[in-house]
Amino acid sequence: MSAVSRRAFLSTGVRWSACLPAAMLTVQSGLVAAATPVFAGNRPRQPRVYTRSDWKADPPRSKAEVLDHAPDRLVVHHTATANTGPTDLDAAFRLSRTIQRYHMKHNGWEDIGEQFTVSRGGYVMEGRNRSLPAVESGKHVMGAQAADHNDHTLGIETEGTYTSSLPPDRQLSALTALLAWLCDVYALDPHEAIIGHRDLNRTACPGDRLYAYLPRLRDDVARRLGGHGAGRDEPPPPRLALPGDPEQRPALIGDLPLEHGPAVGPHDLAY
Repeated sequence: MSAVSRRAFLSTGVRWSACLPAAMLTVQSGLVAAATPVFAGNRPRQPRVYTRSDWKADPPRSKAEVLDHAPDRLVVHHTATANTGPTDLDAAFRLSRTIQRYHMKHNGWEDIGEQFTVSRGGYVMEGRNRSLPAVESGKHVMGAQAADHNDHTLGIETEGTYTSSLPPDRQLSALTALLAWLCDVYALDPHEAIIGHRDLNRTACPGDRLYAYLPRLRDDVARRLGGHGAGRDEPPPPRLALPGDPEQRPALIGDLPLEHGPAVGPHDLAY
């Protein structure tokens, strides 16, 4: 089935999980078996995404703009926050509230900047308002996470600071599952679509260690999509930032570090 027809299917508002047998359809109230399989083979199921209502988001200053096209890049960020502390669901919800408060009150944005956040405990949260329904209909919410590229990129915050260490296994697993689902919904090649924030802007985000892991992440996502292109030798998409950008420690404002760290001046100004 083509990407266009798949998006047309998704626009009906029905969630689809193709890795279930007999092509079962996922709807808000549970699972409903389809009479006829929609796709052949296994495809990534939608991961559990906790909505803005779940984590008690503040109302945005305005509704996010929904663009009638898919993003072509999935941007991996890190939050430049501590790699210690609680990793339970309540901690994940507090993280999303903290990021939203910082983005709205300090940065002066309309809402939280990114479309999704993945906590160190492996929980996935919806970020900017209208993000989850937009993905489910094959569309794109305009975020505030990559300067000059927000109209065609979707941003994922990865909780932590990954300059010299990798995210925990459960966080990497959740990030991989989220990226596989997004690549499937939008019919994206993970080797072209998955990039780091530093590929677009002058920043050290998502940290040297996580950035160096992106080729493995692309391969893992490709395997979840059926293995097409996994392990290929082609280079990743070209960087648009300086390759020698230095990594610096996060600058503290109160108890909250500047998100992603101030690689070249205050990082929030790079958006």
